[in-house]
Amino acid sequence: MAERIRVADRMAETDSSVLILGESGVGKELFAERIHRKSRRCAAPFVKVNCAAIPEGLLESELFGHVKGAFTGAAGSRRGRFEAADGGTIFLDEVGDLPLSLQAKLLRVLQERSFEKVGSDRTVRVDVRILAATNRDMEAMVARGEFRGDLFYRLNVLPLFIPPLRRRPGDVPELAAFFLSRFGGGRFGGFSREASAAMLTYPWPGNARELANRVERACAVAEGALIGRDDLDLPAVGVAGGAAGEGGSRDLKAAVGSFKAGFVRRVLEENGWHRTETARALGIQRTYLSRLMKELGIARAPGVAGDDGNVQEEG
Repeated sequence: MAERIRVADRMAETDSSVLILGESGVGKELFAERIHRKSRRCAAPFVKVNCAAIPEGLLESELFGHVKGAFTGAAGSRRGRFEAADGGTIFLDEVGDLPLSLQAKLLRVLQERSFEKVGSDRTVRVDVRILAATNRDMEAMVARGEFRGDLFYRLNVLPLFIPPLRRRPGDVPELAAFFLSRFGGGRFGGFSREASAAMLTYPWPGNARELANRVERACAVAEGALIGRDDLDLPAVGVAGGAAGEGGSRDLKAAVGSFKAGFVRRVLEENGWHRTETARALGIQRTYLSRLMKELGIARAPGVAGDDGNVQEEG
């Protein structure tokens, strides 16, 4: 993460578009805010847009604005988010959810820094840096025709991948302490030994956002001086991510192989069996991932499509 922060700081020195990739809850918005704060545009607006939260029928007006009478209910003119971000930075969160109908207009903004408001033929020019983020496999979406390839490459000038929390367990204690100071109001002395151990072995599928929510809940229900394991309400998991108390071989080589197979399979499932994205998440080459899957006997479940476009058949 320290290296990714250094990379983000170098990205801040340019005006190029940045595409921040990673699962939901890993902190993509925080990285976008840092890039803006470290940039020459830091004194100008930083405008955030969640493309998945705005209804498709309103998104064009939200992004580019509209003039009076452009549609039913448009009682007056309104400037959009791009105009509001003029001179600064706009952050398009969940850009993978942007409808195809608006992607061509966004591409024009990237290329020409100009657009027309809804209901107007007057061109508006802006000076805006674009940062975008998504938790989706954009390359696969382009291959399926769900996202414009030319727009993807315009957004993906500087890619930045943020790893999930399960791949950086060393961050968990510090994040947990930070959230405890935020939500605890100084009422707690920390976490019990059992709670700390549980937080280190739990895979955190919701990433830092889930950690924050569980610590906030614990602060509301805990009665002792320390936050206990039960206060966090964490499901019991074993070293390999299975249920605690499960039996298994005590042979070290077999245990390591079982853990590796389970870990690789879990990352494949989280990335929809897309090998390119999985290899990126694991920090290995796609060719090595394919060889590893063969060695570990990992195959897609029946009826599941991978990034080759094929579906694994029964039997």
